[in-house]
Amino acid sequence: MLTPEPGEYDVVVVGGGQAGLAAGYFLRRSGLTHVILDAEHRPGGSWQHYWDSLRLFSAAEHSPLPGWWMPEQEGEEYPTADHVVRYLTAYEKRYALPVRRPVRVTAVRRAGRRLAVESDAGTWRARAVVSATGTWRAPYVPHYPGRDVFAGRQWHTVDYRRPDPFAGQRVLVVGGGNSAAQILAELSLVADTVWATLRPPRFLPDDVDGRVLFDAATRQLRARAAGADGDGGTGEQPGGIVVVPPVREARERGVLKAEPVFARLTERGAVWPDGTAHDFDAVLWCTGFRPVLDHLAPLGLRGPHGRIATEGTRSTAEPRLHLVGYGDWTGPASATIIGAGRAARNAVAEITAALRADP
Repeated sequence: MLTPEPGEYDVVVVGGGQAGLAAGYFLRRSGLTHVILDAEHRPGGSWQHYWDSLRLFSAAEHSPLPGWWMPEQEGEEYPTADHVVRYLTAYEKRYALPVRRPVRVTAVRRAGRRLAVESDAGTWRARAVVSATGTWRAPYVPHYPGRDVFAGRQWHTVDYRRPDPFAGQRVLVVGGGNSAAQILAELSLVADTVWATLRPPRFLPDDVDGRVLFDAATRQLRARAAGADGDGGTGEQPGGIVVVPPVREARERGVLKAEPVFARLTERGAVWPDGTAHDFDAVLWCTGFRPVLDHLAPLGLRGPHGRIATEGTRSTAEPRLHLVGYGDWTGPASATIIGAGRAARNAVAEITAALRADP
């Protein structure tokens, strides 16, 4: 396959992870000329950067991209990050998707009837752009008093690969989501850990996994579209910690007991609102991410909370732009593998109809 060169295309996809590949699959079927620009040096998206022991929240059979089911991983109920990287790599090759990497897109600008996609490898011009850059390159650390005076190590989820560097240390793990629970589960095997969360963590029933959560998110979105408020009248809450095997084992060891979040950090540790103080060698911030949208800044679309207003995946202020893979605001569970596929299908269908109506 020839390397896609800068030039004019019907569609440019920015990002070659799971959401970008899903968009590429449907674009390949649409007949529209397209290219996928990926900042990574190799296939696999953000999965190649996750910690070694990460597990998917769903079995392989419930985590497919469109067209090809993820193969099972021998000996693993929930696939590892390495298995997902191999799947995405094979998926890209299987469908001969026109990915060019490494290409770092720096800006998307209006250029008359087209959008100009500027990068360190040249400028592509497109009738439509799909942004699928995800969140991994924008880790979020909340502000707490004393964060700048703490003398120990401070890492975010993006920095963590394995527990060895923390062996024998006292570690404060901050955050109440799945990442915090999975990392705490293995970190507690080699270190003395304290888990601090803003609100009590909510563990899902043992038989609930990512597929159940995706279905719940889909039902909620449909209910809201029909005019219901809150959870859409479904009574369901798709958020929560999935009890994958390592988390279940940690629960049995009694280490998944969360403390209320501390009031401030000190040079040696942390102090809680009641005056209780503990010393720590390290703080691990499992506090999430923000969408990577800097390349879209020239379009002037971001609202007061940093998001771009969308109707489905389409920007309401710039209809030539679609966003896929950033979370529920761009499609039900669109940051998951299966959810990215469904959001990409909708985006490409809308793009195809719009371009054919205005040749």
